[in-house]
Amino acid sequence: MDHVNYTWTRTFILAGFTTSGTLQHLAVFGTLCIYLLTLAGNLFIIVLVQADSGLSTPMYFFISVLSFLELWYVSTTVPTLLHTLLHGPSPIPSSACFVQLYVFHSLGMTECYLLGVMALDRYLAICRPLHYHALMSRQVQKQLVGVTWSAGFSAALVPAGLTASLPYCLKEVAHYFCDLAPVMQLACVDTSWHARLYIAVIGMINTCNLTFILGLYGGIVRAVLKLPSAASRAKAFSTCSSHITVVTLFFGSAFIVYVGPPEIRAEGRDKLIALVYTLLTPFFNPIIYTLRNKEVKEAFKRVTQRINAVLK
Repeated sequence: MDHVNYTWTRTFILAGFTTSGTLQHLAVFGTLCIYLLTLAGNLFIIVLVQADSGLSTPMYFFISVLSFLELWYVSTTVPTLLHTLLHGPSPIPSSACFVQLYVFHSLGMTECYLLGVMALDRYLAICRPLHYHALMSRQVQKQLVGVTWSAGFSAALVPAGLTASLPYCLKEVAHYFCDLAPVMQLACVDTSWHARLYIAVIGMINTCNLTFILGLYGGIVRAVLKLPSAASRAKAFSTCSSHITVVTLFFGSAFIVYVGPPEIRAEGRDKLIALVYTLLTPFFNPIIYTLRNKEVKEAFKRVTQRINAVLK
């Protein structure tokens, strides 16, 4: 591929959303509130898991890792979203654009793998209870987390690297952050092969992880249905309900945007759908994991009592 005759674009323009007047103020205020609440909610989970020994289980360790990931994930895109809402179409250096693209997809793929690890944790806890603590020791937990982060950041190198190597003649990115499809549309050359490749990579990773998760939950359902009492079955299912909700939100929106029909991207609806997994999912995750969780509420009471005792 000859790139010599093309003029390389050094700065892109993030188009963002077109808002004005009262709607603009509401959009900025709402986005900022959700962002700050997301940071506070995820930090709350991380601190609580570290501060209370009652939450020193593999499940809460992985939840705290997910919260840590969400802090970075939401902070990768929301600042540029807020900037475009405040100032309209905003310039971004091409180097910063490609770094944002790589980090965003690395964190997204890491979360994809981490959700699979969390499903494995629930499977072992319910289907192999006698061997659970031996199989899911602290060392194994740390190794699984290390593998998920390494796999996520490695897998994103392929689509991000190919996108960064393209020559670009146009500047305006039809999005509020640098994503693969909107950026590749600005290239001077035909990118159909690149598009098929990144859809294949992201689609394969998402499909394999989702299939893995569904297979594990199939085993969980069979094991739970064999439990003697309705109360024990309800308790077993309750430990999985939060994770199933998060999996549905994450994979559903990701499949629609990255593997769904091209009409979604052509009509610009991908920006709206992207809000689900870039802003709303990180916001809802702490709520989903803590709202009806008795263990978290009890841990919060214990930590609060300890703090009050120290202050007295």
